[in-house]
Amino acid sequence: MKVIRARVLGYCMGVKRAVEAAESLISNKNDESPAKYTLGPLIHNPSVLESLRERGMAVLKPADIPQIQRGSEVVIRAHGTTPRILEELEQKGATIIDATCPKVHLSQKRVREWSRKGYSVIIAGDRNHGEVTSISGYCDFSEKGGNVTVVQNREEALCTNVPEKSILIAQTTFSPVEFEEIRKILTLKNPEIRVFSSICSATMERQNALSELQGRIDGVLVIGGKDSANTRRLFESAQARFAKAALIETAKDIPEDFYALEKIGLTAGASTPDSVIEQVEKTLLQNSTK
Repeated sequence: MKVIRARVLGYCMGVKRAVEAAESLISNKNDESPAKYTLGPLIHNPSVLESLRERGMAVLKPADIPQIQRGSEVVIRAHGTTPRILEELEQKGATIIDATCPKVHLSQKRVREWSRKGYSVIIAGDRNHGEVTSISGYCDFSEKGGNVTVVQNREEALCTNVPEKSILIAQTTFSPVEFEEIRKILTLKNPEIRVFSSICSATMERQNALSELQGRIDGVLVIGGKDSANTRRLFESAQARFAKAALIETAKDIPEDFYALEKIGLTAGASTPDSVIEQVEKTLLQNSTK
């Protein structure tokens, strides 16, 4: 058996930065340390979350902020959070470690700036995604009107009203293909809409690297958390491009029939650590029947 890794896979810059922030906090933990939290699950990867939990890093739900002790240390994940929640944490005397991805920070800044000018904000993304929630929270229309709308696909774009003063921005992990379709539809409705192409290059690089495996492999394994938006989109692309594709979270999830393949491609979502990728490759080679 030959295992071929995609040219780009695994942790993106923003996720790596957030994980390093959490690891740094844990490494300094002692009996007198304040409670340590991540605001929501740090990343969409069960094995990483379990490792953090075992070493004393709890997951803090926004609704539970009133119960934390003064001085608690809270890591803001790469998705970011809203100004209202940041204010709640500050009022509780929490120490905030802001690991919001710089690219998400830029989107937050743009949304605040343009909404204050009275522009309506249209976000292309997954309505329930943490990043979309965080970006929406920066809309500040004051007395100038405007509103925020989330558009998930071209069907919703067709039904979306586009005010004269509007901006379009994207969730950083949104599908580039879907974003372009939405952009075309909204631009036909309002040629003056201001468009910000905020999709992270890491998302496109992983998609491109996956396509480079075409014609070279018999099947592909997409490694990542099933709750991860970018992993899910990688898997959808894999299904469209390859006759055999499977989504797995760990080596234990490898389908039995993959061990009989001669050439297997590996790709991984932006929340997948190198250790999990390496274990999958090792397991394939050790149990191969080819």
